[in-house]
Amino acid sequence: MTDRLAAVVLAAGKGTRMKSDRPKVLHPVAGRPMIDWVLDAAGSIGADPVVVVTAPDQDAVRRAVDGRATAVVQEQALGTGDAVKPAREALAGIAAAGGTVLVLYGDTPMMSAATLARMVEARSGVEDPAVVVLGFEPEDPGLYGRLVLGADHGLDRIVEARDAGPVERDIRLCNGGVMAIDAAALFPLLDAVGNANAKGEYYLTDIVGIANERGRRCAVVTCDPIEAMGVDSRHGLADAEAAMQARLRAAAMAGGATLVAPETVFLSHDTRLGRDVTVQPHVVFGPGVSVADDAEIRSFSHLEGATVGTGAIVGPFARLRPGTEIGAGAVIGNFVETKNAVLGAGAMASHLSFVGDARVGAGANLGAGTVTCNFDGFDKHRTDIGAGAFIGSNTALVAPLTVGDGAIVGAGSTVTGDVPADALTVERAESKTIPGGATRFRSRRAGSGED
Repeated sequence: MTDRLAAVVLAAGKGTRMKSDRPKVLHPVAGRPMIDWVLDAAGSIGADPVVVVTAPDQDAVRRAVDGRATAVVQEQALGTGDAVKPAREALAGIAAAGGTVLVLYGDTPMMSAATLARMVEARSGVEDPAVVVLGFEPEDPGLYGRLVLGADHGLDRIVEARDAGPVERDIRLCNGGVMAIDAAALFPLLDAVGNANAKGEYYLTDIVGIANERGRRCAVVTCDPIEAMGVDSRHGLADAEAAMQARLRAAAMAGGATLVAPETVFLSHDTRLGRDVTVQPHVVFGPGVSVADDAEIRSFSHLEGATVGTGAIVGPFARLRPGTEIGAGAVIGNFVETKNAVLGAGAMASHLSFVGDARVGAGANLGAGTVTCNFDGFDKHRTDIGAGAFIGSNTALVAPLTVGDGAIVGAGSTVTGDVPADALTVERAESKTIPGGATRFRSRRAGSGED
């Protein structure tokens, strides 16, 4: 590779087909904006600086990339060739020193660092091409631009589909958009691009023909068509999500996790699954989830912002919300919801409970229907349940509240005060039985004639 590498990410497109108030490149794939995937790929191979080209009204994009890239503005939408020009000042150093500039697109989240690295390697090879273009062979070349190769297998020119003749339309090698360009040649080539076309725009693809005219070779590096996938509609966004999920699932299984029905499991960009984790069908992982070795996530569970310890069991039908920490060997059963809750090793909440803003000590057992009443209408309050405590079924713990180690709370209690360690607390009204009361009740109702 060259010693110097920079990247320009084109992100000024309006994305009108998305029919959204959100800028196109900020639409998420696997829980993160598309442009973040592109910035990651460029950053992971050492691109510095990275320049993101935005439209004048895209403050949201500029805020999103702040700290990761330099944002510049393309004042008018005059085509891809013009879009690179606002990066001139930011790239002055590398243009003078020599190196390679990658031109990327903010709506191609599937682009891999490995492919970009191959392009940079080709650009800095012994043949010293001025431009290396990413090529791919789709099932249907359709409206893609065609890459026309010369006798020496170098890239002669890029022909847009609408301008292609019969011979060119038979070419299956298509333009993937991404380019690796000699930094010293980039702006001289761009300055030579004209706009004598139907749209009056400056096309970045024209630099290939100009470079050849100036005696500089151009080359092609190919990739899987998935990597060249651009998103310009909701349908395209769904396709990108499906492709990314397939990639993430494959990586999870390669890392030692079992996905019983992979196509039904949805992962986030940062989901971490340990060795011998089992994920049953129909599980959704939102951002910020880590699952340790040997844990099991059962069907129809939803996890976000949660940590699951070694050998723990979650679900089925469980919901783990942000701030949840499940200890080793703990059990979160069916229809249990947790939020900002820490459950110690071996703790159990097996069914039909809500545990929010709480700590549950190691080995504690929460019976069915246990609720930590954490909100008084104005503020959130914490519940602290000690190690080895037992909370009977259908118990309401009204926070702020502490239940000591080894304490027992009887079923059906509404507890409003602290329970000392090893104490037994029962709070329920005395039951009353009236012999024959049910018979008299039915007689009265029958006699009233009411339905």
